[in-house]
Amino acid sequence: MTWIAIGRVDEILPLSGRCVKTVGPDVGVFRAADDQIFAVINNCPHKGGPLSEGIVHGTSVTCPLHNMVISLASGEIEGPDEGRTDTIPVDVRAGVIHLDLPAEMLPSAKASRAA
Repeated sequence: MTWIAIGRVDEILPLSGRCVKTVGPDVGVFRAADDQIFAVINNCPHKGGPLSEGIVHGTSVTCPLHNMVISLASGEIEGPDEGRTDTIPVDVRAGVIHLDLPAEMLPSAKASRAA
């Protein structure tokens, strides 16, 4: 895993998300109303909807495709349905968001695998 700076907290509005492109699956980065930052793989576990385009409420996001509610802390679907998306470790240092991404999601990993 490698810590990568992806932007500043103040670049994401409260109760919204942003998509971070990687070599692997995209990552949804979210800012809760209390300024907590969360990151999950950007695919809803139900039908693969782009979670970063969903509605953030509390520490959850509602998928824009089928209204599945996913916990940003655990990645699990809330309510009677089951499923989960992976969470990504987040660290905020001096207002800058860092994600701890696995090597296979980094550009250099793709280049080394192709060689």
